[in-house]
Amino acid sequence: MSFKFVWGITGSGDFIQETFDVMKKVIDDYQVEVTVITSKQGELVLKWYKLLNPLKDLFKKFYVEIGPNQPFLAGPLQRGKYKFLFISPMTGNTTAKIAHGIADNLITNCVAQTLKGFVPVYAYPVDQKPGEITTILPNGNELKLRMRKVDLDNVAKLKDLEGFTVLSHPQEIIKIIESSL
Repeated sequence: MSFKFVWGITGSGDFIQETFDVMKKVIDDYQVEVTVITSKQGELVLKWYKLLNPLKDLFKKFYVEIGPNQPFLAGPLQRGKYKFLFISPMTGNTTAKIAHGIADNLITNCVAQTLKGFVPVYAYPVDQKPGEITTILPNGNELKLRMRKVDLDNVAKLKDLEGFTVLSHPQEIIKIIESSL
């Protein structure tokens, strides 16, 4: 299998089920190898949503952050060993760090190094549309949230990063994969 990419998961529950469903479709329908990395908080959210074990069962290469460079994926991403880095869902915290050049954890360091190596990064930041959204909690209840201006401003900064593409829905990664095959 020569088409490989890395999927990064941060600690957001918003769109975690939708992203999981999209990535399951990717594995089922395309000849691709996906390496999954998750932040420590991402692992916690996956547990809350009861997606951790199904994800581990579906993806052979699954790693939880130990530190900014552990597991070591920033180097292979930077050298083009993977076609791209896809982050979804991406928290407001991760969005802010990337928008301001902070690379102090596994996901943000992978983004910085990937972009330095001219390898594309695609991400779905959850806090990107003005107004209110409704998200689904782990127990199935709904929670209404208001987007903050600072989060929207950070997403706007990401749109100006060379090599970085902000997706409006995790489903968009399928078109990117199809156009890359």
